[in-house]
Amino acid sequence: MIADPATLDLADPQTFLDVDLPGLWRRLRAESPVHWNEPRGDNPGFWVVTRHADCVAAYKDNKNLTSERGNVLTTLLQGHDSASGKMLAVSDGEHHRAVRNLMLKSFSPRFLESVAEQVKARTRALLAEVIERGSCDFATDVADHIPINTIGDLMDVPAADRPKLVDWNNRTLSRISSEDSQMDEWLARNEILLYFTELADQRRRNPGDDVLSALANGLVDGRPLPEDEVVFNSYSLILGADESSRMSSIGAILALAENTGQWRALKNGDVSIASATEEVLRWTTPAMHFGRRAVADVELGGQLIRDGDVVTMWNSSANFDEDVFDDPARFDLGRTPNRHIAFGFGPHFCLGAYLGRAHVSSVLEGLRDLVSEIHVEGPPTRLYSNFVYGYSSLPVRLSPA
Repeated sequence: MIADPATLDLADPQTFLDVDLPGLWRRLRAESPVHWNEPRGDNPGFWVVTRHADCVAAYKDNKNLTSERGNVLTTLLQGHDSASGKMLAVSDGEHHRAVRNLMLKSFSPRFLESVAEQVKARTRALLAEVIERGSCDFATDVADHIPINTIGDLMDVPAADRPKLVDWNNRTLSRISSEDSQMDEWLARNEILLYFTELADQRRRNPGDDVLSALANGLVDGRPLPEDEVVFNSYSLILGADESSRMSSIGAILALAENTGQWRALKNGDVSIASATEEVLRWTTPAMHFGRRAVADVELGGQLIRDGDVVTMWNSSANFDEDVFDDPARFDLGRTPNRHIAFGFGPHFCLGAYLGRAHVSSVLEGLRDLVSEIHVEGPPTRLYSNFVYGYSSLPVRLSPA
């Protein structure tokens, strides 16, 4: 069903399972593009920004809209984020730029070219294995193993520890169902923080060439980063690099199975892997929103945002904005230009965007070269989340080329 905006609650994860999301976003873009989500229960109200231009404007305005009191609904509605000013995603200004520059050395395209080759090889091996097996769950048998191993290599996380990090990630940013409690999320988050506290301590004593060593031993303004900043940024890296890429890869399989014409275009080489990758990222948009808190009165999309208000930018709507994308409801692997904001925009543009693209393109290349047909063998299982859009399970059979 298409929800009535007057009764809409985008803080409730169940909303994203119950309503016609494309219809909801269309209605909001047309009728209330900067919409006030009324307070519900213990949650205060917040602004919902749905048009591409307004989302981009909000992302760029780090003077009036700050990330330092949270950047997703869960923390914004609580009024604070324990990592404020210590983690790249929830810091602004000079310190944000300094820490970002420290981390960028390990995320430059030149540095990551060899990593991208490893991603391709790992993806092809995983696909070959499940093709030979016949049926598989693409989420748990393939997608769960690609991004975590890439960021695991970059951070030199022991291979034996990576499966539990995937499990903790799942519980931290989203829940499998409404039966999972918020306590599970809290415990998983603390497990990740404790894990990286111990690993960072090891890297201080025995540094390597990995990203975690760069954080643990790097200098900002001539001083080492405090331990909590090293740990929070490690936590951010493992979550951001893993969750988004996994959800895009799983969503790509489902979209190709449902759009046979586009699958043939990919197979025949009628579309490039580069343009197909961008369309998959737009189509899936795993991070549905990011948010800010106003630190001054500011106008956005014709609405007055008051100092202290929570503002959420909905990528999952902006990436289907009719003013930016021709026939946005069509899955078009040859779409160009493709000005999606799946990785955000502005000063907080995703540090791992290159890796995210490498993961999705490796899956598309592997499917094109190794698979003849994609058969979905059962209903996919959606995540229970107001932040991550994606699937925890997707039973498929991949026929060999």
